[in-house]
Amino acid sequence: MLELSNVSKTFYPGTINEKTALSNLSLHLNPGDFVTVIGGNGAGKSTMLNAVAGVWPIDEGSITIDGTNVTGLPEHKRAKFIGRVFQDPMLGTVPDMQIIENLALAARRGQKRGLSWGVTKKEKALYREKLERLGLGLEDRMTAKVGLLSGGQRQALTLLMASLQKPKLLLLDEHTAALDPATAAKVLELSDAIVQENGLTAMMITHNMHDAIRHGNRLIMMNAGKIILDISGEEKKKLTKTQLLQKFAEVAGVQEETDAVLLS
Repeated sequence: MLELSNVSKTFYPGTINEKTALSNLSLHLNPGDFVTVIGGNGAGKSTMLNAVAGVWPIDEGSITIDGTNVTGLPEHKRAKFIGRVFQDPMLGTVPDMQIIENLALAARRGQKRGLSWGVTKKEKALYREKLERLGLGLEDRMTAKVGLLSGGQRQALTLLMASLQKPKLLLLDEHTAALDPATAAKVLELSDAIVQENGLTAMMITHNMHDAIRHGNRLIMMNAGKIILDISGEEKKKLTKTQLLQKFAEVAGVQEETDAVLLS
């Protein structure tokens, strides 16, 4: 479903600020994979996600989504393949529009606009049903402005919007980092349910080792623009936080077996 082949990206080349963010990176995701991505600041996690989304062009390599080479496509043309939830709860929705209007926009993404009614009765019933599954009471607030929602409610709504059209790839970019622990746990639970119910292929960046281990069927760790660990199946299910730190120390060639290794 996703194929990154020998992807490289350097920012500010030829200047004193030159920074190699991705170095000959290759990654293959099968349909239905839910991959968690972990690594320290500057490891290349967000650069990889933004490269997939088309936020900026890559210097070398290729990116293929569901058999389509999207390497040369701009961000807006990749939107039909990708659903995305950002770290900032303020992104991904239109705050001055109602919940039901935001859902209608998401459902019509990539479609031609006409002069018919914005939301049909059938669609309204569908949106109500999907909101009810979130368990946040939003089904009774469909005419409320999204800007009035809490951060957790907005992230849950953004998750729903990102998955309405069942994208080829769902990108979760530290989407719980700005939430309190209880709300983050709820949003992660919803993420698992939405990915599983819709059979989506997903990639989630996180700084939380516990979340990286607990969620998804595969875990990759990045360092200096490369993938240094790729763990899946039974090995991932049995993985502990201590073992993950030890593996990082072994592969990255460092001795500090502490959270600071990953979070510095």
